[in-house]
Amino acid sequence: MSADSTKPSVPELLDAWRMVSARRGLAGRAPLASLPRLAGSLVDADGEVAYTLDFGSDELQVPYAELHAKAELPLLCQRTLTRFLFPVDVVQRLGLIRQEADEAALPEGYEPLLMPADGMLSALDLVEDELILAIPVVPVKPGTEAMEADWPIPEADLERVNPFAALSSLKKKPDDPS
Repeated sequence: MSADSTKPSVPELLDAWRMVSARRGLAGRAPLASLPRLAGSLVDADGEVAYTLDFGSDELQVPYAELHAKAELPLLCQRTLTRFLFPVDVVQRLGLIRQEADEAALPEGYEPLLMPADGMLSALDLVEDELILAIPVVPVKPGTEAMEADWPIPEADLERVNPFAALSSLKKKPDDPS
C-alpha cells in the first residue's frame, strides 16, 4: 500500500474527552495545501506544518489540549511585494469547555475551546485556527526598511483658495442690525 503524502498522519476526528482521560497525545505533519481556510492568506501552499497535540487535565482538574505547531508560511511582503517565509512557532493551551459560561472559570494562560456536544475534535482544524491567528495583519519581510519620507505640500496646494471662503462673507455679523 503506498503512502499518500497529502493525507494527514493522524485521525480526522478525535474523541477529546477520551483523549483527556487517557492523557494521550499525538504528533503529525500536514501539507499547507490541506488547510483551505489558511490558503487564502498565503502566496502559495508550498510547505507543511508539524504539530503535536497533548491532552490532559491540570491540578485544578481543568481538561485541556495543548497545541504546538511549527511552520514556515509563504506570505507576500507588503513593502517589497515579494514572497517570503514567515516562521511560526505556536504553543497554545486550550481549556476544553462544554458551555460558554465555563470560560470565566478557566485559569490564566488558557484559551477557551467550546467543545461540540459529541466531544469530537479535528486536530487539523485546531492547527489551522492557530496558524490563521499567527499571520500578521500586514506581513512585512524581516530586514526590509520602512519607507520614511517627508513629503512636502506643493506650493499650489498651499495657495489654493478655500471654496467656502465666499460663504463666510454671507454670514451675518452680530453687530449687523439687519
